[in-house]
Amino acid sequence: MKKYIAAAFLLSALVLTGSSVFAQEKLPPLALSPMDMAYYPPNYSYNVNVKGEPGKLIARIIYCRPQIKGRVIFGGLVPYGKVWRLGANQATELDVFSPVTIGGHTFEPGRYTMYAIPEKDKWTIIVNSQTDTWGAFGYHQDKDIVRTDVPVIALAKPVEAFTMIFEKAPQGCNLVMAWDKAEVKLPLSF
Repeated sequence: MKKYIAAAFLLSALVLTGSSVFAQEKLPPLALSPMDMAYYPPNYSYNVNVKGEPGKLIARIIYCRPQIKGRVIFGGLVPYGKVWRLGANQATELDVFSPVTIGGHTFEPGRYTMYAIPEKDKWTIIVNSQTDTWGAFGYHQDKDIVRTDVPVIALAKPVEAFTMIFEKAPQGCNLVMAWDKAEVKLPLSF
């Protein structure tokens, strides 16, 4: 009887192992431009849920992080004067959890898509109502809620991977966007 139990156990283990190997073969490859997110206040999720600190969530940005990889970025891979998805893959998503004002428009809690039109000296940041779009292919200007210009700050040292973070600012916070030798700061007031 013990032999039958051992054989059944071994057979079950082989079936389960084979199933997991088969499942792994169907998994997609790793993304070349990984998805990332940033919160305001910074580290909100960890501070509130792990450390138990009080806090009020204002905003979250979800985006993909392309890298320079030796390419010409602005004026090359990302053409000047054209709508850009603010990253790679899906268009960048802004989640607002408390009312915030961007470019003179107050946003109520909700989910929005962000784009940019880069130029050498400024970026036009666009907040749009259409969500779940891939790249800028599904961009529709008639769904723009606000457009606002922010100056480009030239960086001495290039940033390899496109990066977005929130920083505290007198009016509330800034959404800092940096890639290659360009940085812009989008003010959010609350």
